Amino acid sequence: MLLPGLLYFIIFKYIPMGGLIIAFQDYQPFLGILDSPFVGMKHFVRLFSEDTFWMLMKNTLVIFGMDIVFAFPLPIILSLMINELRSEKFKKSVQTIIYLPHFMSWVIVVSIFYVLLTTEGGVINNIIENLGGQKISFLTSTSWLRPMYIFQEMWKGAGWGTIVYLAAITNVDVQLYEAAEMDGAGKLRKMWHVTLPCIRPTIVTLFILKIGSVLEMGFEHMFLLMNSMNREVAQIFDTFVYTAGIQNGQLSYSTAVGLFKGLVGLILVVLANKFAKKIGEDGIY
Repeated sequence: MLLPGLLYFIIFKYIPMGGLIIAFQDYQPFLGILDSPFVGMKHFVRLFSEDTFWMLMKNTLVIFGMDIVFAFPLPIILSLMINELRSEKFKKSVQTIIYLPHFMSWVIVVSIFYVLLTTEGGVINNIIENLGGQKISFLTSTSWLRPMYIFQEMWKGAGWGTIVYLAAITNVDVQLYEAAEMDGAGKLRKMWHVTLPCIRPTIVTLFILKIGSVLEMGFEHMFLLMNSMNREVAQIFDTFVYTAGIQNGQLSYSTAVGLFKGLVGLILVVLANKFAKKIGEDGIY
């Protein structure tokens, strides 16, 4: 049963690591990895010295911060609410409905929001106009890009994220609820003093893994939202790697950017894990 997963990580995660050497080369495809000239830290120096780096860092960190504040807690809140539903049929119906967006590709999700938000016949703008307001350019506005991105992340991923938390909640000892109820605790008190402390190890583990993806916001979603009007706030490390590597043919430079992202994620996971252990949690290793 482990074999498919192991093969996936070996083929698509570990074997490609050999190609990271081109981050230290002036890689030329017709010469290959072995014969391309070695340039040391040239591409990293270029990355850190260009103004583009600080734009990418700012855009990525701002979006990641919004993701942590708004998107990360949402599955926890939904799980607590679903757990309080008494009708099993209604509970399963709610779970099914909120799971559905996860199975849509980002192309479909962005297309749905395009139809809703476009200024040319978009449902939302038509409502705003009928109420006497002015149409809003949601799709090209720099101020609306980040809220739109986070809302789509929440809509698509929150339901699927509840699976882990609901599984953790089912392992909570029922006697703890009974004891809290005898002490006069209501539903909110039982959530706060029983459910949340019991699922805290799960929350901490997922939070540590989330911290590791601080610079890995995902290519496809942002690439689909990005256009010439909002590029200033939409360009993040993932889209920049594609632009520099695939569109501009700067393979060594884009590999250096990708390696930098991976190292930052690794360092943050190690630090977050150490911090979790210092406050009494198990961490991820």
